[in-house]
Amino acid sequence: MSSFQSISGQSLGSLDALKAAASRDPKASIRETAKQFESLFMQEVMKSMRASTLSSGMLDNNATQLGTEMLDTQFAGKLSGQPGGLSDAITRQLQRQMGIQDLSPENVKRASQTTLAQALPALATKGIPNHVQSFIQQHDASAKAASAATGIPASFMVAQAAHESGWGKREITGADGSKSYNVFGIKATPGWTGKTVDVKTTEVINGQAHKVTAKFRAYGSYDEAFKDYARLISSNDRYAKVVAQAQNGNAAGFARGLQQAGYATDPAYAEKLAKTINTTQRVQSTLLA
Repeated sequence: MSSFQSISGQSLGSLDALKAAASRDPKASIRETAKQFESLFMQEVMKSMRASTLSSGMLDNNATQLGTEMLDTQFAGKLSGQPGGLSDAITRQLQRQMGIQDLSPENVKRASQTTLAQALPALATKGIPNHVQSFIQQHDASAKAASAATGIPASFMVAQAAHESGWGKREITGADGSKSYNVFGIKATPGWTGKTVDVKTTEVINGQAHKVTAKFRAYGSYDEAFKDYARLISSNDRYAKVVAQAQNGNAAGFARGLQQAGYATDPAYAEKLAKTINTTQRVQSTLLA
């Protein structure tokens, strides 16, 4: 619940002022505290929404990110304190738990933690597209099993599968529409003895994009796909540094290593994969905590 911890941390600075004001107007102090918590909470919800949006990155920079954060802060302020909103629920919770009389910082923090901890998962997920939620939940178990065999974080593998398959929307299929379960885009090398499917794909050769037909591996299930990916990455010497970076939790190093090792020909592969890993981890912290 890192998002909630940041909310609590930002709010504690105003608790002394709240305590001083409580003796004059306890009910108003509770309402103001609730509004502050709702505003900070809405900022976290909007941050989650931004993180789950798959941007191209073409116009992303520090200036646009700062502008977006400032705009989100303004939106959060305007959305807070509305009748029937989260602040009303927090106000009622604080009044019930604290009996209005006890407005010590410790009790304010404790009561707010109870209310927000219950509300955060349900509300934050509203900004996450359903297909993103479903993809991460669907492949969580397979990724964890592969993680145990390789030491590569499950979130890294789910993210790579998401990037390669467009969050499951561009899965490789046979000419007859049959599923290949190949969410990692692994090609059928000469030593592959399993099933294959022929797919038209784009390869970047000498800086130029070319449409080619290539053979890709086909599996009987997603579990098989994750297991085969784990074998490929952990048993091939050219990916040794990649595995080491992943085991250290270095998402950027992992993505960069895969590109350098020739996993994909897209020159922007590392940057795109790193962003998808970040998105996956943010969503997992909400959905699977």
